[in-house]
Amino acid sequence: MRLKKTHDIGQLSLDAKDHQVVIGGWIEDLRKLGKITFLTVRDVTGLAQVIVKDIPLPEDLTRQSVVLVNGIIQSTKARDFAFEIKTDSIEIITKAKHPLPIDPIGRLESNIDNRLNARALDLRNQRVAAIFKIRHRVLESLRKTLSEKKFIEITTPKIIGSASEGGANLFSLEYFGKKAYLAQSPQLYKEQLTIGLERVFEIASFYRAEKSHTGRHLSEFTSIDIEAAFMDYTDVMEVLEELVVSVFRDVVQNCKDELKILERDLAVPKQPFARITYSRALDELAKSGTVLRFGDDLLDSHLKAIGSNHPGFFFLMDWPMSLKPFYIHEKDEDSKVSRSFDLQFGYLELSSGGRRLHDPAKLRARLEEQGLNLSSFEDHLRSFEWGMPPHSGWGMGLERLMTVIVGIDNVREVVLYPRDPERLFP
Repeated sequence: MRLKKTHDIGQLSLDAKDHQVVIGGWIEDLRKLGKITFLTVRDVTGLAQVIVKDIPLPEDLTRQSVVLVNGIIQSTKARDFAFEIKTDSIEIITKAKHPLPIDPIGRLESNIDNRLNARALDLRNQRVAAIFKIRHRVLESLRKTLSEKKFIEITTPKIIGSASEGGANLFSLEYFGKKAYLAQSPQLYKEQLTIGLERVFEIASFYRAEKSHTGRHLSEFTSIDIEAAFMDYTDVMEVLEELVVSVFRDVVQNCKDELKILERDLAVPKQPFARITYSRALDELAKSGTVLRFGDDLLDSHLKAIGSNHPGFFFLMDWPMSLKPFYIHEKDEDSKVSRSFDLQFGYLELSSGGRRLHDPAKLRARLEEQGLNLSSFEDHLRSFEWGMPPHSGWGMGLERLMTVIVGIDNVREVVLYPRDPERLFP
């Protein structure tokens, strides 16, 4: 069986007229007109029309079957193609079994659960494939920009021995006779690593055992995290803003075909992003008739109201200390206010970050103040006694960023095999 292609379909054009080529892909459509059969064959790079004449073709050949086509490029009268391939031979690699669980061309619409159950086949739908081609570009852009900013990529453990960060929503598991947990973030590790590497980043999967059934929550998600020594929270806000803008710019410049398939008119965000303090947010809400006290958390309804005043991306900063984790640094001039921020797109929180405590005595006091078990943090606290630099950082959900880029409101659409409270397979 021959497996070698000479070209991807996207490489071909009428400039190669009369040239012999071998393409491989799946049959997207099949039409028989007398002794001639017209096939449309697609691979990940494009679509080609194939003319089958004077050679045998199995009567039971089905759409979505995988074939290798050996033929000559020639002119075509078809409106939708710049050229066609007249076959010398066609080899059926694998026949697709019908009926298929979903229609990958998208002529018959399937609900998201059926599509996820047949996710590999779903990727033959060009709208779906476009999302994951853009996701690839986004990841490439993130790594490139962070590397240019002198951040060093790290990989932290995903199996941990204690419920760090004080979070309750962790998955537990048996680990060689001991109790272990799946990490919900790299927070403590990335702080420790600023001791020697100063600027670090990680892009990896993390896990949260929250029984949330919304379009923005997942049990397994991809987080983009940075931590930087000798930076304040406003410094890492600027890094985040520049990173988001550069990602959008890369997608606009390099994913034109995918954006066209998605019918997405994407624009690069304008800088600077608005910076709204928590106190100002309360004032804006009060003017619209919603009165909150300092220290109250902001619900989706509140964030939607604030977002309507600040279209696009904006920072919500200087949150009350009572709403932030134990490792967040307070403001020098007001100990009730934190050096922290969230990056918002309307009501959607994309990122959360801030300045961290670097004084071990203050960190111990904060842990005790929040009723957390010091013994669970001894390894972390020990590292702070080796000379911890002042540092700041943030974490951002890749899937949430992707929903903004591609213009959809369900994170399951931008994950190949999503995990949520109801879905463990495939």
